[in-house]
Amino acid sequence: MPANTAPPSVKKKGRRARLIVIVLVLALVAGVGYGAYWSVGTVRASFPQTAGSVTLKGLSGPVDVRRDSYGVPQIYANSDADLFRAQGYVQAQDRFWEMDVRRHMTAGRLSEMFGKGQVKTDSLLRTLDWRGVAQREYDTKLSPETKKNLQAYAEGVNEYLKGRDAADISVEYAALNLTNDYRPEKWSPVDSVAWLKAMAWDLRGNMQDEIDRSLLTSRLSEKQIKDLYPEYPYDRNKPIVSEGGIDPATGAYDPAAQPTGNGGNSGNAGSGETGTGTAGTVVGDGTGGTGTGTGTGTALGGTGTGSTGASTVSLTTGGSDSAAEAAQGFQSGLSALSGTLDEIPALLGPSGSGIGSNSWVVSGTYTTTGKPLLANDPHLAPQLPSLWYQMGLHCRSVSETCRYDVAGYTFSGMPGVVIGHNQDIAWGFTNLGADVTDLYLEKVNGETYQYGTEEKKFKLRHEVIKIAGGGSKDITIRSTDHGPIVSDRDSGLAKVGEKAPVGDVAPDRGTGYAVSLEWTALQPGNAMDAVFELNRAKDFAGFRKAAEHFDVPSQNLIYADTKGNIGYQTPGRIPIRAEGDGTMPAPGWDPKYKWTGYIPFAELPYEYNPERGYIVTANQAVLDAEKYPYLLTKDWGYGARSQRINDLIESKIKDGGKISTDDMQTMQMDNSSEIAKVLMPYLLKIDISDPAIREAQKLLEGWDYTQDSDSGAAAYFNAVWRNVLKLAFGDKLPKEVRVKGECLNVRPAVSTGPLDDPDKLVRECGQRAPDQAQPDGGDRWYEVVRSIVKDDKNEWWSSPKSRRDAATTTRDGLLKRAMKDARWELTAELGKDVSTWSWGRLHQLQLRNQTLGTEGPGVLRQMLNRGPWNMSGGEAAVNATGWNAAGGYDVVWVPSMRMVVNVGDWDKSRWINLTGASGHAYSPHYTDQTDKWAKGELLDWSYTPKAVQNSTKDVLTLKP
Repeated sequence: MPANTAPPSVKKKGRRARLIVIVLVLALVAGVGYGAYWSVGTVRASFPQTAGSVTLKGLSGPVDVRRDSYGVPQIYANSDADLFRAQGYVQAQDRFWEMDVRRHMTAGRLSEMFGKGQVKTDSLLRTLDWRGVAQREYDTKLSPETKKNLQAYAEGVNEYLKGRDAADISVEYAALNLTNDYRPEKWSPVDSVAWLKAMAWDLRGNMQDEIDRSLLTSRLSEKQIKDLYPEYPYDRNKPIVSEGGIDPATGAYDPAAQPTGNGGNSGNAGSGETGTGTAGTVVGDGTGGTGTGTGTGTALGGTGTGSTGASTVSLTTGGSDSAAEAAQGFQSGLSALSGTLDEIPALLGPSGSGIGSNSWVVSGTYTTTGKPLLANDPHLAPQLPSLWYQMGLHCRSVSETCRYDVAGYTFSGMPGVVIGHNQDIAWGFTNLGADVTDLYLEKVNGETYQYGTEEKKFKLRHEVIKIAGGGSKDITIRSTDHGPIVSDRDSGLAKVGEKAPVGDVAPDRGTGYAVSLEWTALQPGNAMDAVFELNRAKDFAGFRKAAEHFDVPSQNLIYADTKGNIGYQTPGRIPIRAEGDGTMPAPGWDPKYKWTGYIPFAELPYEYNPERGYIVTANQAVLDAEKYPYLLTKDWGYGARSQRINDLIESKIKDGGKISTDDMQTMQMDNSSEIAKVLMPYLLKIDISDPAIREAQKLLEGWDYTQDSDSGAAAYFNAVWRNVLKLAFGDKLPKEVRVKGECLNVRPAVSTGPLDDPDKLVRECGQRAPDQAQPDGGDRWYEVVRSIVKDDKNEWWSSPKSRRDAATTTRDGLLKRAMKDARWELTAELGKDVSTWSWGRLHQLQLRNQTLGTEGPGVLRQMLNRGPWNMSGGEAAVNATGWNAAGGYDVVWVPSMRMVVNVGDWDKSRWINLTGASGHAYSPHYTDQTDKWAKGELLDWSYTPKAVQNSTKDVLTLKP
């Protein structure tokens, strides 16, 4: 397609693009209507100019924007200010709609764009006050140089917006303006800073686990809950750091020191009441199966748990009907809180146990290049356009006034490069998963809350939410010393205050309880400084200095440099708890549970040139908790992916082997199922007499555990796995964590003893979105099943009879039933003939525009969305195309990009994005990388001036 060299009003496009645009116009006229006529120009108006020249006010000299055949820009300038001003201009060209929606989200102003349906979400976002924190960060924490870069970026964005109608910026505005007279406002530096808060929320750690543990107490005993949250398997799945500790002489972490530690923050055993009782028993033949559960729970302030002696909030389900009803009220409140909090990730995309990443770096000792090779693929929700934006930022001559020569992935709306390399070093990120949030139950008495022996006044903040089409909503936000009261944002959460069960050590109920949130990202920090420092770093010391400022979100950082060094750093603002371990809500009135500070950066783990010659980070434990004096989290990923990567590397380098760039790329696409290796020996031994089920079982014979898209065996195994989880665990969980709409006949949770009529059941339906429900099938569930699979009569293998099946009491009985259910499920989904089954037909990726593509009119969704793609890979595989086993087989998280960096020989590096450079729905670069991404292909990554020039298709010169 020829370059766009003309202003928006006279753009020229190829015949194919014109036909696509005409189809879009016809669809809009026919499907959207509203009495409006959309011309071809309406759709084409927002396509950016990519060649020729444009005057950009504020530049000190000319800037070249070179785009390759995929529309990826490389910017060349003579000063830092010009470089970031041009970056703002170019990103606004490609992605301003996305940028605008993001800043409205972070500011709690979505209602101004999309109407009253977003008021509830805005209320919570205003309560969290991301925008306010970002403003304080900009005003008080960021360096003068960072502020100058942010200001230059904002000026570039605003120069692009100047003189353009909304419809000339993106076609979504034309659709929005059919019902809302909305006009974009100027970009500000704080808009950029606030986006880091949104990312921190998406990667905030274990808050959902904290809520879920409390919810499970309504139907499961303390032992049963412990079964579902097993300890990390340090003996099998290696942590990131295997050596080192805090040096007593210096007080700093030293990779060569002997480890010392107590396995986490110390704490006292709790005191309080322990209640016992019978939880609801699932005995009916509701959707998908049945189950039983008995429960005991510990009242607030109750017994300590684990090595930390945690004394935290849990629930009692026994003692009296009123106590049981109170527990049920608390469950309802926590469920409402969970649903309210999930409204934010729904805008970023669904989150889950698969949200994580892979990264690893191999020393030149073990590579074919003789220099390090570094791979990274962050796992996030699929979005259209991709969360990531590829680009290069190059000073024509690096000097004191122009200090950047960096390329990689960044976020639209934010200057700099987040993941990538410069001329000296390369780096990658994975989610650390540190526990940086705590929920507190607050004792409320009118205008005050109790803290120790004091009655403290709430800090009050008033906000006005404006609503598109007119009107507004006033809200008052209450905060304690812990943080904002998040329970005020949902009427159902009043039950937390009205009925939350507590022990004798708790204060008098008074007018009720509330739930507050303490979170490290609600304090101003320096993460934006860290981005620019990483971009300029020349060695491991500079890398660590940047990491020290990367306070939120807490990420694992890996490193390689042109001198052959490799390294790793744990960064982040990670709290120290004097009491408790963060796994359950804490009593806010007890000062012992207040955070006492943050782990000093000097004491955070790191590695530099470890003897083994490689470093793997894939959301596993950072180090053995018994060998470190601070608690990082109790809720690591369980290491299925990381250990598979370790094994793949070891298999290549043993006996003197070397790893190539191609090998790194192949590892990223490894589809092996770790849970299949555990279950397959048992599944193949099941005696199946039914010919149809036996036909499906035969698919598994000789299967190598590889989840390729065309594999019938992978389809059947994953269906069996889904049904094993449902029968053994899912049907025994409370409704608050089960899939919305799936119903079971159960004994009421408020029952405190045997019912006179055992047939007196209630119908309970799940309440959670399919991509958030449990059991999700992630590697936590791998460990749960691994721990019981050799115990043929373990209680979890029991499942009551249904209309079609007898009750099971053994492992083999439940597995046989799951194999049967899976056979008929796939018959309905894929057909009777097993030879036509394939994993990819079940496991599909749909790319959806994150605003109008999910909530707009059907015809608009069709125009903005793309797919499906039949996918290989799976949950907790290295090729992490995740799916939620409770909700179905659709892909709900993905490797959001992939890169393999050839350190030192930069032009031999490779990269790919999930979608494309453009956010314009009918641009040729909207999803032009997706087919290659789905196949595991990577694009050449040009970096040096000569390579960039050779790959250039369009050149746009920005003139002063």
